[in-house]
Amino acid sequence: MNKLVSILIPVFNREEIIAETICSALSQSYKNIEVVVVDNASTDGTWDVIEKLSKNDTRIRAFRNESNVGPVRNWRRCVEEAKGFYAKILWSDDLISHDFIEKCIPLMDEETAFVYSGVKIFMSDPDRGSPHYFIGRTGHRSSSEYLTKALLADNVPVSPGCAIFRLEDVINNLLVDVETKVNSDFAMHAIGNDLLLFLLTAKDYKKFGFVAEPLSFFRSHPGSISISSGDGKLPLHYMLVRAYFAERYQEDIVDRVVAKTWILLKAYPRHSRFGIEKVDDFFFREVNVNYLLVSLIFLNQLRRMPARAYRKMYRIFGTKK
Repeated sequence: MNKLVSILIPVFNREEIIAETICSALSQSYKNIEVVVVDNASTDGTWDVIEKLSKNDTRIRAFRNESNVGPVRNWRRCVEEAKGFYAKILWSDDLISHDFIEKCIPLMDEETAFVYSGVKIFMSDPDRGSPHYFIGRTGHRSSSEYLTKALLADNVPVSPGCAIFRLEDVINNLLVDVETKVNSDFAMHAIGNDLLLFLLTAKDYKKFGFVAEPLSFFRSHPGSISISSGDGKLPLHYMLVRAYFAERYQEDIVDRVVAKTWILLKAYPRHSRFGIEKVDDFFFREVNVNYLLVSLIFLNQLRRMPARAYRKMYRIFGTKK
């Protein structure tokens, strides 16, 4: 028998679009699903929409927090209410294809950490979205490949909205707080906890799966975390998480993460408003910048972004600090 998949939808103030998201979950061709929706004390009509839908479909299990607990604790509430063997997080502003689970599950063998699909990022029409995170043909790749690419920010997803995991791994690896020297409140800004779920899970398995089709659709709008986070906030906090993981679990890549961090700080000179002053703030141990690595990484970035090369070169190397 097919194992139960819990589709987890944490939500806050999405009255206009939550029905579309829930319906994309309910439309799955894989039939053994539950849809766990947790409303984080929305102040608009979101809960009314959820209640109406849940009355018409017993696969929906709807919950509401008495008060707003912050985004990551709301994610955890979804996980705590889930009953499935597998877990698929679906953000309240995103969509999945009707065959997302059907096409991902066959790749989830005992050696596979997670499976993710290609993504389209859209504003109004999912079919016209721009493609992201395509890495070749459908199949398996080594977890070490994912870890290296993720730690160096190289064309792999940071959002589990395009992936499916075992529920047990989400329980263990979706952290509310992340310990850093700058004491950033990850529970509230929710930037990096998602990537850490991928990283912590990947380290415990030999491989991951990829479906080379755009089965996940990420909505780009002013209210999303990725859009609403200010200039530099998103990449800097993701780099804090990369440093956190590399320092603890993958020492062989720390020098490259340090070099990427140095480049990032040059690209976002107003980083001090996030409590970040220097490369050392990303690491608990003393680190040194390898400027040869910086040059190699930077030149590789220039080859990938020729139209922006000279502006970036001036911004990074033209500023002494």
